[in-house]
Amino acid sequence: MKTKKFLLILVVLLIMVLVAACAPAEEPPPPTQGEATQEEAAPAEEVSSAEEAAPAEEAAAGFTPGGVECIAPANPGGGWDWTCRSVGQTLSDVGLVDGTVKVTNMAGGGGGVAFANVVTQQNDNDNLLVAASPATTLRLAQGQYGEFTEDDVRWIGAVGADFAVITVAADSPYETLEDLITVLQEDPGSVNFGGGSAIGGQDHMKVMVLAQAAGIDPLTLKYTPFDGGGEAMTAMLGGFVDVFPGDVSEVLGQLEAGEIQVLATLTADPMGGMLEGVPTAKEQGYDAEWIVFRGFYGPGGMSDEAYNYWVNALGQMADSPEWEEQLQQGGLEKIVRLGPEFEPFVSTQITNFRQLSRDLGLIE
Repeated sequence: MKTKKFLLILVVLLIMVLVAACAPAEEPPPPTQGEATQEEAAPAEEVSSAEEAAPAEEAAAGFTPGGVECIAPANPGGGWDWTCRSVGQTLSDVGLVDGTVKVTNMAGGGGGVAFANVVTQQNDNDNLLVAASPATTLRLAQGQYGEFTEDDVRWIGAVGADFAVITVAADSPYETLEDLITVLQEDPGSVNFGGGSAIGGQDHMKVMVLAQAAGIDPLTLKYTPFDGGGEAMTAMLGGFVDVFPGDVSEVLGQLEAGEIQVLATLTADPMGGMLEGVPTAKEQGYDAEWIVFRGFYGPGGMSDEAYNYWVNALGQMADSPEWEEQLQQGGLEKIVRLGPEFEPFVSTQITNFRQLSRDLGLIE
């Protein structure tokens, strides 16, 4: 009897278990608006993580400089050479470029040889910078680079300004600017100016502007072109030319050595440092100025990533104490124009130079 009761109880228990197992599970309340269940939230978290990862992946895939080269479109010793070497060293010193920046001197055609090389042979080189100055924009304004124009390259920025000076050898018979102007007024062709740019280029324009301010026909001056300020300086010290219309950065070494004297600065205000006490052309009665930006262009096919990198890198470098030291050593001022600000500046300067060249009879 007891066994039958036990079996009956067991059967009842089994039936209860089966009924409970077959009963529908209680559904959780539906999520309120704006909520998600745990299962629905997982994909959303994965999407969010992917979205957050995208910028990091883009940054990793962005431009990183390597094997950087800077072309100085003249022989060693001039302003373009100084620009490449000083900026290249500073970019390396502040960690914006790994290793050293290779400097290549590519003289010829007032920068035209280098410009043509970049456009035709290195148009997509993201690791290439080319030193530029008003000598570059002046030659473009005059159409001296043949079929190539300012639109064939990308204008990256300027990080300093140099200033024009009128210099002679220490033993020159011209002890003042007035001495020089007096001789030019009597016989313009008797003085041989020698500069680091082609005829009609920047150094030539400096003396033409000065002559115009003195009432002398600029086209009567005698000018001998050299491939860079270094060669022109050497020619003057050797007695082959009489006057070198250079830039401050090109002459400080020889000035400190006592090899030259500066007759005037073509600046709005007197300069300090080693040029303390040197009068401006304006102070001596001749309204002539020439300011030289020191900057860079890159290949026209340079990627946006590389272009933006170099614009930002020059900006960071320009704010560094290392660059301040370079400016002081070179006698330059910190004038920074980068990227979108630099491009219209270049365009305006080319327009102005084109008109000035027409006024001086250099182009029609």
